[in-house]
Amino acid sequence: MKKVTWFVGGIAAGAAGAGYAKRKVRETAAQLAPTRVVRSAGEGVRSGVRAAADAVREGRVAMKAKESELRARSEGRAASLDEVLAPGDEVLVDGRPVEPGQVIVLRDLDRSGSRRRRQAR
Repeated sequence: MKKVTWFVGGIAAGAAGAGYAKRKVRETAAQLAPTRVVRSAGEGVRSGVRAAADAVREGRVAMKAKESELRARSEGRAASLDEVLAPGDEVLVDGRPVEPGQVIVLRDLDRSGSRRRRQAR
């Protein structure tokens, strides 16, 4: 009886293993089909182009912000908060404490020549 049990168990395990292997081979073959490989490569290229375009956009935004800051500094319209704050004062941005040197205040000059604060847009 033990031999029959082991024989039947072996047949069941072999059939299950063969079925699993057959399914895996079919899935792998389907993934390596020429149309699937081309589609996958195309998706990779599109995502790379999107990432490059996003990087260029972010670079342009950062460039314009830095240019605005440098222009304001050269025109005397920029002041760092660490120059204005008293010792012990704390600066919060979006509710989080930051170093005063990380915050720069840009001012516009109105037509009369006096300084006024720039409105956030």
